[in-house]
Formats: sequence, structure tokens, C-alpha cells
Amino acid sequence: MPRPVHFEIHASDPDTVRAFYESVFGWRFERWGDAPYWIVLTGDGDPMAGKPHTQPGIDGGMLQREGEAPGEQQPVGSFVVTVDVPDCDGYVDRVVSAGGSVALAAQDMQGVGRVAYVKDPDGNLLGLFQPEGPAEA
Repeated sequence: MPRPVHFEIHASDPDTVRAFYESVFGWRFERWGDAPYWIVLTGDGDPMAGKPHTQPGIDGGMLQREGEAPGEQQPVGSFVVTVDVPDCDGYVDRVVSAGGSVALAAQDMQGVGRVAYVKDPDGNLLGLFQPEGPAEA
């Protein structure tokens, strides 16, 4: 069955956007030659060097944005990448501290977990997801 294997972040200011994701999630960025493109490594491995990550997930890329950044009230017009985090509220705070903003405040989804939508400094929307813990006895 086809499944997502890569994401891309379009950035008006790649240095600012890179610093945001490094600060919030600890992701690593590697420039792809001389092109304005960066490989985004989201795990502890380096698949391009033959070292797989130890946890499931996908890596991505970042490139120079063509055109204007998304408008403040623009509706979602693409897939939203959601990041698994251990503390949704704590990561919302990290996003804001790193120059991002809250698009939809953290809320509980019964039987699923806690979710929020945030924006990076360039207005790109992403989700945060904290899975619901085991039921208490």
C-alpha cells in the first residue's frame, strides 16, 4: 500500500525556519550540494549514509519558497504533517518560544490523545500529537 515517505517545508527564509525546527524538535539539516535544498533528518540515524533510524517516521526536505508565505487566515491547502511529541502543551510552548505561533490550541481527543496545530515562523502549518496514555486502573 502506498504510504508517505518524505515531506517538504517551503521556506521564505531557510535559515530562520531551519533554526526553528532544530530548536523545537532537534531535527538536523544537511545542505544538498550547492542547490537551495536541505535534507531534513528527523531521527537518530542517517539513512543516506546507510544508518537507519531506530524509531519509525519519515525524513524530509526544505527548499526556498517560490512566491509569498501563507497568509494568516489562509485555509489549509495541503497535507498537514503531524509530529509525535511526548508533551503536547510543552511543545506548543517550545514552538512559541522559538518564534512560531498557535493556529489551534491543544485539545483532548477522547480515546486518541492531545492535539494542537501550530505554525513555524514562515506560516507553515504543522500538527502536534501526544498519544493517549494507557488507561488508569
